[in-house]
Amino acid sequence: MVAFAFVANAWAVEPFTVRDIRVEGLQRVEPGTIFASLPFRIGDQYNDEKGSAAIRALFGLGLFKDVRLEVSGDVLVVIVEERPTVADVDFVGTKEFDEDALKKALREIGLTEGRPYDQGLADRAEQELKRQYINKSLYGAEVVTTVTPMERNRVNLTFTVTEGEPARIKEIRIVGNQAFSESTLKGVFDLDTGGFLSWYTKSDRYSRAKLNADLEALRSYYLSRGFLEFRIDSTQVALSPNKQDITITVNVTEGERYVVSGVRLEGNYLGRDEEFKALVRIRPGQPYNADHVAETAKAFTDHFGNFGYAFANVEARPEIDRGNNRVAFALVAEPSRRAYVRRINIAGNNRTRDEVIRREFRQFEASWYDADKIKLSRDRIDRLGFFRDVNVETSDVPGAPDQVDLNISVVEKPTGSLQLGAGFSSAERLALSVSVKQENAFGSGNYLGVEVNTSKYNRTIVFNTVNPYFTPDGISRTIDLYHRTSRPYEDQGGNYQLATTGAGLRFGVPFSELDTVYFGASVERTEIKPGTNIPAAYLAYADRFGFTSSALPLSIGWSRDSRDSAIAPNSGRFQRVAGEVGVAGDARYLRGNYQFQQYLPLNKQYTLAFNAEAGWGKGLGGRPYPVFKNFYSGGLGSVRGFEQGTLGPRDVTGASIGGPRKITLNGEVITPFPGAGNDRTLRLFGFIDVGNVFGENEKIRFGDMRASAGVGLSWISPIGPLRLAVAQPVRKFAGDRIQRLQFQIGTSF
Repeated sequence: MVAFAFVANAWAVEPFTVRDIRVEGLQRVEPGTIFASLPFRIGDQYNDEKGSAAIRALFGLGLFKDVRLEVSGDVLVVIVEERPTVADVDFVGTKEFDEDALKKALREIGLTEGRPYDQGLADRAEQELKRQYINKSLYGAEVVTTVTPMERNRVNLTFTVTEGEPARIKEIRIVGNQAFSESTLKGVFDLDTGGFLSWYTKSDRYSRAKLNADLEALRSYYLSRGFLEFRIDSTQVALSPNKQDITITVNVTEGERYVVSGVRLEGNYLGRDEEFKALVRIRPGQPYNADHVAETAKAFTDHFGNFGYAFANVEARPEIDRGNNRVAFALVAEPSRRAYVRRINIAGNNRTRDEVIRREFRQFEASWYDADKIKLSRDRIDRLGFFRDVNVETSDVPGAPDQVDLNISVVEKPTGSLQLGAGFSSAERLALSVSVKQENAFGSGNYLGVEVNTSKYNRTIVFNTVNPYFTPDGISRTIDLYHRTSRPYEDQGGNYQLATTGAGLRFGVPFSELDTVYFGASVERTEIKPGTNIPAAYLAYADRFGFTSSALPLSIGWSRDSRDSAIAPNSGRFQRVAGEVGVAGDARYLRGNYQFQQYLPLNKQYTLAFNAEAGWGKGLGGRPYPVFKNFYSGGLGSVRGFEQGTLGPRDVTGASIGGPRKITLNGEVITPFPGAGNDRTLRLFGFIDVGNVFGENEKIRFGDMRASAGVGLSWISPIGPLRLAVAQPVRKFAGDRIQRLQFQIGTSF
């Protein structure tokens, strides 16, 4: 037998007919993989050219580190040496990243358990790990790869990382500015040179994506203030030799400041020129503002969309007079063709049902394209609160120039929340409250919640559920079950209790996109459990109606919510009116409540917020107003700095019994947290609170109002929005219970 091994300059063999093919050296690879890659089969004529092609094909599989062909008579022997496979990937010294994130990054370049291994792959893995660390400003990170052979031709890979210290921005320079100071322009940036909170915001860590965003913010700053020809000439990012300090230099050319001299319409405006003129935000005589130009073009495009012209093109052409620093605009419009929506596609809702999203749509399939309805649909989906991001994109339908598809992509967020609250006082010591809520139960869009207050003296347990689409038309249904007990404070030595058990059913009817009217009914049973130091008002009520009182209150209300966010509002208004009347049972009364909130953005960083609330109650049919329906004030949600629910009328024993009239006024200035830059998830606020509760026969006088002032911290934490307040009463009276430190997760004002 004569054997020939084919290498680069292999011995030539005479062509022959292959009688058999054998494969040697396989461990994990299937023989079929070899045979499928060979350019010949049994019975085919074999020659040197086919042998070279076979070796190239087998090496191309990436599974072998050596391949040889041997000829024994008319039998061809394929001898392979498999590359080892990766048994395990491990990391040592990684603190900045979670191991799963690093494994995912390596998986994307082809390195993972079970895949063939070679040195080139390990080198690429090292470079990918370094790239990940560079993205975190860890330019000095070193990666060492250790390959440990294992049985059955496998290897373990261990990446030992020395992360080092992150490089931090030492200096940011803006060169070429004249109209604005460097400190003013740097205030537009999210990147900065750091502060005492940089460990949280990481604003002093360089990122190319963050820098690009800051450069766009700088460009927008100039373009919105008249500098039509502003440009960023260059950007230099310099890293110090020790890879610890970064210097960023931005070179700009401001150009001249331009004033708008005129605006005119050109093109086809569907005979509705006056309607479009009313949408123009560009004002002659004012400095050029790129935002106004973009807003005008978008308003025109959207208005065309209201008539079904989904492909309208609007171009704002500037006509620059450099001699006089003036610019005129020609708004050229081409509506193109009219279109209707063929299909609405939804993606990203892994948990939320399609139905929950589709029922918020006001644009329907097979209807003319309507930009207003599409925007309204997008806003309604966003206001559900189930999604972190909602995007609507329009795509053409191939072969149908008059049709479009709407592609809705959502990014879901956790909709369950755990809310905790606590307060410290000399009476209750530590009062705790907890509530568990699921705003999107089982992806159905329904709300489920339970609230428990474990205070030593005031205990509450509440179950409620809301079905926002009890009917297909959007009428909501709310079911409440509750039990509340309260007892006097320890320093009064009493042991009476007031226990209320009830159930309620409410419906909400939407009258517009912002307005909803609510109506419902409840059944309540209130028991006054006598004991020492029971308030005289409670005894007087019990003497007349007994210690157990029943009520059948009917309720009606209205709300309008135009806030840009329910958790961290920056603009918009919220109003709510609620009325309740006891029509049957022992308690006959009328009770009303009105709340008003307004958020005013002072600029990108500062927000002014107002809250006002008024409550009023009166007994009906000659009966007194039920004492267990009183309003209470003090603490979070009303007048901070005073213990929860302790303001207003008191019994002869000193116990707070609330009252049928309530007024609360709050004002806040919300500012960035020092060192946190423009991060809105962590902010400070200063506040002034004024309010009190008044008895039925008391006059509401401003001189009797309690007031406090203080500062607080607002943080959008992983378990919900947290607000901590430190308040100092500035108007208080003898006997008031003070509580200077309060915090709660999931409250407003």
